[in-house]
Amino acid sequence: MPETVTSSLVDELGLDQARIARCRHRARQIVGALMPEIKARSTDSIERAVLRFWGVEGGLKGGIPLVNAVVERLKRAGRIAGGVAAPVAALVARTGRSVGEVCSDIATDALPWPSEAECAEPSTRATALELSRKGEERIRAAVAARSASRETLGESAPPWLYVIVATGNIYEDIKQAVSAVSAGADCIAVIRSTAQSLLDYVPERATTEGFGGTYATGANFAIMREALDGAGRRAGRYIRLVNYASGLCMPEISVLAAQHRLDMLLNDSMYGIIFRDIHRMRTLVDQYVSRRLCAAARIIINTGEDNYLTTADPVEAAHTVLASQFINESFALEAGLPPSLMGLGHAFEVDPRLENSLLYELATALLVRAVFPEAPIKYMPPTRHKTGDIFFSHALDCMFNLASVATEQAIHLCGMLTEALHTPFLQDRFISLETARYIRSAASDLRDEITFRPGGFISRRAAAVLAETEQLLDRIARGGLLQALAEGVFADIKRPADGGRGAEGVFTKSDSYLDAFEGVGL
Repeated sequence: MPETVTSSLVDELGLDQARIARCRHRARQIVGALMPEIKARSTDSIERAVLRFWGVEGGLKGGIPLVNAVVERLKRAGRIAGGVAAPVAALVARTGRSVGEVCSDIATDALPWPSEAECAEPSTRATALELSRKGEERIRAAVAARSASRETLGESAPPWLYVIVATGNIYEDIKQAVSAVSAGADCIAVIRSTAQSLLDYVPERATTEGFGGTYATGANFAIMREALDGAGRRAGRYIRLVNYASGLCMPEISVLAAQHRLDMLLNDSMYGIIFRDIHRMRTLVDQYVSRRLCAAARIIINTGEDNYLTTADPVEAAHTVLASQFINESFALEAGLPPSLMGLGHAFEVDPRLENSLLYELATALLVRAVFPEAPIKYMPPTRHKTGDIFFSHALDCMFNLASVATEQAIHLCGMLTEALHTPFLQDRFISLETARYIRSAASDLRDEITFRPGGFISRRAAAVLAETEQLLDRIARGGLLQALAEGVFADIKRPADGGRGAEGVFTKSDSYLDAFEGVGL
């Protein structure tokens, strides 16, 4: 993990420690008010994630995933409120067959559902616990394998250089990824196919077609993980694999990521609501279980506050980013995720035409590092003000690279000089990585050599954003997070209570609901 930044930065910037504590307290109040509602509910994706956690995979004719077919049949039977774990475990206990075989029979109507009484028998709960223990063992084995690989190969010092691949074809993605590793990349993010977050299923196979990216599937995870393991051995350093656990299948993708040794997942508590118009409670319930799985698998989550600055003004709305980071932190803590796994999002997006734009950027980047000293912040490059002028674009990326080093960021997503023109070519990534590595080397000890003048521009700006953040969190605490989302507090996008995709996939748990994750400490 990256070294933690000490709280001395708070003192250096002259930040009010008590104000930071009040912000954190307000965020915990905001999240705590929602937790009873979240814990009282489950979703279709959580139930499918239970089956994937137990090792169920494969699909039916027509490409329907087996886990979808089982959960849909349970819904048709009117028994979804009790969850999928108890009835499936009861059938495994009764038949002595594997969970995969039982699910295949359920999906084809070859096996009727057990009675409620059978679901409540001790043998059912014992079987469910055993299936969950095996699922936990698979995740723990993946964590151990990842740790062993890191120890054997070693890893780059932060900031980790992070690039994306997005061809739509997993085998072409491998070519792009391996070339990026040879050019110096430390993290490879496989961008998902456009709108996969709105699909209420996860494809079951490797995919070679996708628009704007490649589908997130268990098979694709396994293929890319193997390729990066090989690239890491040749490069002599561990390479991190990144994908997306957002949208309507957040918990399922987290299970698959845990099983296939992914290192990071883009996983935000509110992104799906704000940017994909997914039902609010569907997102909030799913992110809670998804993050429980990430905590168990030691997967770093990346949150999406950087996206706010693509639709809201980065100067005027800076406090909404920090407020969201406090809220994302609180949701993550509720799920058992430690700060060292919270890749909170931030971006270098102030209009470069603004006088002192770099100072504005440094102030907010330092503020985030000071407030969340143990979190490996995901620092995003400029995109909003790139026009296709590759020379200015490259100059802007160089400023971003310098700011990243000067503020001791941990996860550095490399900017591309051809942003706003096309998906990066191999040479685009090479230039980006080469420049980032040069600036990291040229200014490696810069932070140790500079201090910030008390009452200066940077310290005043940081203090002002923090004060506005406290005011906003006070307001949200009074009205509630759901009201804030309806008002468009974040990213200037309003999401009313009665809207959003996936509402039909949320349900209140019955008294007989069996939590397949709780028994193994997830």
